[in-house]
Amino acid sequence: MTEYTSTLLRLLAERGYIHQLTDAEGLDRLAANQIVPGYIGFDATAPSLHVGSLVQIMMLRRLQQAGHKPIVVMGGGTSKIGDPSFKDEARKLIDDATIATNVAGIRKVFDRFLTFGDGPTDAVMIDNADWLDKLEYIPFLREIGQHFSINRMLSFDSVKLRMDREQSLSFLEFNYMILQAYDFRELARRVGCRLQMGGSDQWGNIVNGIELTRRIDGTQVFGLTTPLITTADGGKMGKTMSGAVWLNAEALSPYDYWQFWRNTQDGDVGRFLRLFTDLPLDEIARLEALGGAEINAAKKQLADAATALAHGESAAVDAAETARRTFEEGAAGGALPRHHVGADTIGVVDALIALGLAASKGEARRLIKGGGARIDGERVSDEAAVVTLGDAPIRLSAGKKNHGLLLR
Repeated sequence: MTEYTSTLLRLLAERGYIHQLTDAEGLDRLAANQIVPGYIGFDATAPSLHVGSLVQIMMLRRLQQAGHKPIVVMGGGTSKIGDPSFKDEARKLIDDATIATNVAGIRKVFDRFLTFGDGPTDAVMIDNADWLDKLEYIPFLREIGQHFSINRMLSFDSVKLRMDREQSLSFLEFNYMILQAYDFRELARRVGCRLQMGGSDQWGNIVNGIELTRRIDGTQVFGLTTPLITTADGGKMGKTMSGAVWLNAEALSPYDYWQFWRNTQDGDVGRFLRLFTDLPLDEIARLEALGGAEINAAKKQLADAATALAHGESAAVDAAETARRTFEEGAAGGALPRHHVGADTIGVVDALIALGLAASKGEARRLIKGGGARIDGERVSDEAAVVTLGDAPIRLSAGKKNHGLLLR
């Protein structure tokens, strides 16, 4: 591992965040001698971010922990176009009202992870619509467009992927990388931003912004990307059968969020503890060294710590207690997904779908046929089975780890 002098780069390196750096020595020197304002952009394409964005959120948290200034850039402007990077097709265009609603929902996520305020290392949130919406096309082309080579832009992996697959890349999407580069220059001017961070798929966009800022203003700025976060079996981080793992409680309950982390594969525990919790490195080393069934204790600590960051200590405690009661005592915990049935009975297939334990009738039937569906611990063998509701909640299970409650 490279030896860094700054607290920032040492922290990021030790916890596994660094994939690429544009000028490691220059950034290390800068971070060792002054507060570095650094930003990551988030497009407002949904009312909540999901776990796929969590490593970037944690990067901003690490930036603040190391004594520097996080800048959260909401893509109120760029969300109107959509980032084409490594996408198979263009994003659907969304209107201004939807973008505003999404920005409001996403802001609540960051309030958990960052300290906002007016101090030198307090986080700030800025919307790039503040400058992008005011651009005039011809002046923009004359000032900014001349610094971009179409030949070079076509060589970026994110563009080549679409072209190699003979998938359409609209002129609208093609402009995204220019606008992101413009964001970096604008942030350098407005708030002294010196660092842009992002996932490895943003490398080309980040380099564009660095070069644009240098060419127009002569200011040296830096870029840092994180590795692609995959699971031990090569799967995509946060990809589950039930859908996206959202960070807002309105989109995914704290209990389900806790369960996501509790279900981490053995080989991912140490890495995820370093990336997604604040646990000390020596404690993480101890936990990831646990073998056999003892690794479950490490998974519970991961779930507790990750849930506390996203939803607060109280929610994490409640989720852990619900899990303990559900799995260790067989009780019906209060934070499990619930469905109120408007009748005395419900078909087990419909119940599985209503609780989110199956995505379709076909999936529910396959679950039953495979012996994975249970009612209060008893296996369901008949897909035509009906659940009869009484005064007490009925626990419906899909496999060993996914449960929900049916109530009348």
